[in-house]
Amino acid sequence: MTSEIPDVVATATRMILFRHGEPDPSVRGRCYGRLDVGLSPHGRDQMRRARRLLRGSPLSAIYSSPSRRAVESAGVLAGRHPRVTVDDRLREIDFGEFEGLTYDAIAEGYPQRYAEWMTRPTDVVFPGGESFGALTSRVRDALSEIRRTHLSQTIAIVSHAGVNRVALATALELNARQIFRLDQSYACVNVIDYIGDEPFVRLVNRLPPPRC
Repeated sequence: MTSEIPDVVATATRMILFRHGEPDPSVRGRCYGRLDVGLSPHGRDQMRRARRLLRGSPLSAIYSSPSRRAVESAGVLAGRHPRVTVDDRLREIDFGEFEGLTYDAIAEGYPQRYAEWMTRPTDVVFPGGESFGALTSRVRDALSEIRRTHLSQTIAIVSHAGVNRVALATALELNARQIFRLDQSYACVNVIDYIGDEPFVRLVNRLPPPRC
């Protein structure tokens, strides 16, 4: 099977952005950002299938969020690649006091903040956690530094839906409130090529190939 990722221009810096695979079922129906859970068996299978998309795309580096679900996903992708670099700035948003709670429990215990979250998700500051602005700032810093470090190379970055949405929205110059128009499924693949400082979004939310 050949790669289904578009060919890269020789001078371009390519970022291949993966969302981690499906997490452990213990967090199903719960809010999790900083909550540190690993992959489910299905999530591992998703990442093995996603790895097939990298055929024909030699990687200069692999970066990962420090979260277990991302590190485990990066490990599946890495194969024989000598090293995965963990960057704390690539972690998911910190939901603070909401971490680990069901959405019904959040709605009952924090009705005003929950209503704000549901209607203006990029404006809310999670109690004891982060704002969307803080997430955006650290993710942009991380991606800018990674890109400068690997000019004219291809890099894989394994992180989270929120991180990928920031990267894509920045490249597309989307308003923050439009960010949730960008679907990010488990183990999905996105590709952004940079010609100099100009981004070209080549692929969004590509799902892993089916089982052979």
